[in-house]
Amino acid sequence: MKAAYSPILKSTVDLNAIKNMTYKITLIPGDGIGPEVTEATRRVLEATGVSFQWEPAYVGAAVQQTAGTPLPDEVLTSIRKNKVALKGPVTTPVGSGFRSVNVTLRQSLGLYSCLRPCKTYNGVPSPYRNIDIVIVRENMEDLYAGIEFAKGTPEAANLITFVSKASGKAILPDSGISIKPISETRSRQIVKFAFDYARKYNRRKVTAVHKANIMKFSDGLFLSVAREVAKEYPGIEFEDRIVDNMCMQLVQKPQLFDVIVTENLYGDILSDLCAGLVGGLGVAPGANLSSDLAVFEPTHGSAPKYTGLNKVNPMAMMLSGVMMLKYLGETAAAGNLEDAIAAVIAEGKSVTYDLKPQSPDNAVGTSQVADAVIAKLKL
Repeated sequence: MKAAYSPILKSTVDLNAIKNMTYKITLIPGDGIGPEVTEATRRVLEATGVSFQWEPAYVGAAVQQTAGTPLPDEVLTSIRKNKVALKGPVTTPVGSGFRSVNVTLRQSLGLYSCLRPCKTYNGVPSPYRNIDIVIVRENMEDLYAGIEFAKGTPEAANLITFVSKASGKAILPDSGISIKPISETRSRQIVKFAFDYARKYNRRKVTAVHKANIMKFSDGLFLSVAREVAKEYPGIEFEDRIVDNMCMQLVQKPQLFDVIVTENLYGDILSDLCAGLVGGLGVAPGANLSSDLAVFEPTHGSAPKYTGLNKVNPMAMMLSGVMMLKYLGETAAAGNLEDAIAAVIAEGKSVTYDLKPQSPDNAVGTSQVADAVIAKLKL
């Protein structure tokens, strides 16, 4: 029995040819608003007629208190076994506490590609129209690699001494240090992913984003590899942009861009920028992929201040569910669900406050959005 999945959002599972297949999926509610948007998404996915067996797994701050870790080993075991997970947002402490569960999960499972589509839907409040950009973000390297040295530690002091001698440049002794590794191997892997995705889905152009004018041996390596890989795909246009210029270009003329491939930190920043172009994080889905594993999750965070209020927009999570359906090969169900979500947005009646900036008092709650989407499904 095969259980190998393509990293470009289409499963190669042989069992997809069997009608009435039940997919076993690891379901991670997350924390903050995570359980609410996850439950809404579970409901709409089941309403498509696709059969799921959900295996719950728990991560986050509450789990940290009882298990001593925010990411227990059994969660990783479940994902490795089931191959596919649907995950709600998880709170990450700022400046202290445990490292990001999201980053640790991606690195532990080798989910090297973060795929974040940003697409305008009719009815979403935005000054832009006809945007359909896909961010392909490298997940394993860059400043998110987790190689850090705290101020005042012996390790930081030794590294400061070494770097000062090797480079001839002084580093202040009260510095905290983060290392930015960029390898040829990972760069080639993510750029090829972007071009394969573009080829598979008939995309016209790939744009590599970097800061190679300043960081010549890290970002410069990434750009050099991107240019080499681009030669292997003569039917797809290739260009590169310096990251600060790219931010300006995206705001001024986002319709010029199609697939954007970039390093970890820039990808994180640009995916939020692009989400802003299309109406906000409430409509920004995501997927983290390796050659055989996939975790689908919204781009937005856990918004703990809204926990339990039945207020936040679940559509980013639902659209992540659409991506999951495509990955499983359930293309008809995926199209049906995306059309239903788009219809609810266009109608503008049963949407949350972020999609009703002019009349937020007439907005509905998280669960009511799920009801409206289910009502729009073609069953």
